[in-house]
Amino acid sequence: MSSTPRVVALGGGHGLAATLTALRTLTDDVTAIVTVADNGGSSGRIRTEFGTLPPGDLRMALAALCSDDEWGRGWADTLQYRFTSDGPLNGHALGNLLLTALWDRDGDHVAGIARVGELLRIKGRVLPMALDALDIEGTFATASGRKIVTGQVEVASTKGRLESLRLIPEEPRATPEALSAIGDAEWITIGPGSWFSSVMPHFLLQEQAHAIAQSSAKKIVIFNLPEPESEDEFAGYSAQEHLALITKHLPNFHLDFAIADRTSLTDSAGLKEMVEGCGGELVLADVAKSPGSFHHDPEKLAPVLSHIFN
Repeated sequence: MSSTPRVVALGGGHGLAATLTALRTLTDDVTAIVTVADNGGSSGRIRTEFGTLPPGDLRMALAALCSDDEWGRGWADTLQYRFTSDGPLNGHALGNLLLTALWDRDGDHVAGIARVGELLRIKGRVLPMALDALDIEGTFATASGRKIVTGQVEVASTKGRLESLRLIPEEPRATPEALSAIGDAEWITIGPGSWFSSVMPHFLLQEQAHAIAQSSAKKIVIFNLPEPESEDEFAGYSAQEHLALITKHLPNFHLDFAIADRTSLTDSAGLKEMVEGCGGELVLADVAKSPGSFHHDPEKLAPVLSHIFN
């Protein structure tokens, strides 16, 4: 294992951003592979208007990998700036528009993201999971019967027992650079984040799921913190059920470590048994920003990851 570990981080949204913020303090060789299924807010409007990838989660990953000097943090804040107006720019993040401009001009998603990364002087790189904008379709058993919903926002907010997930289109183009990064990685982190709409798409894309299964990298699953229900997302399901969902789509999934917050875990024995059944070790640590918080603290997560790497 190298002194500067080669890490691939899978996910999307705020959860991936927390992992990346922790990782950039530990290594310069980190590749974020980001889900591209967002259909809400600024990203949803942009993908509808331009037929391009949703830029929001990619923007957040870029900002998370910014260096901590004045240039990096200044540009990260600028990238995250959102317009407030009574017109069509209302709610758009500047970084979303910058990425869209480069994609619209040059027609190359990977090169456009890299260009913004160079501007921000990020540590590592950011790649889209696929070269096609994706939708997620979920089938749920609800109190009123079987329900099929389409879209990241809709899947994340539907209340019911998940029966199945699939991508639309079913065979999108996997990003070649992402597959190569997974093959070359020494470590792969998975999560946290909206499990159905940010984490699971990485296992629904068959080429990428195969690359994960074949990779010799050690794999770390970072479980979500318990989250209250909101208007935007249904926060049900346990860590065990989340892991079971991965193994359902990747039956031979082998993990090496799983990180869970010790203060909020209700069934550590059951989770430990399940993690060990996948070949891994359960690491319990204080990783929440504050008691009762459902956000991971990158400053707490970093030493846990460092201990695992070493």
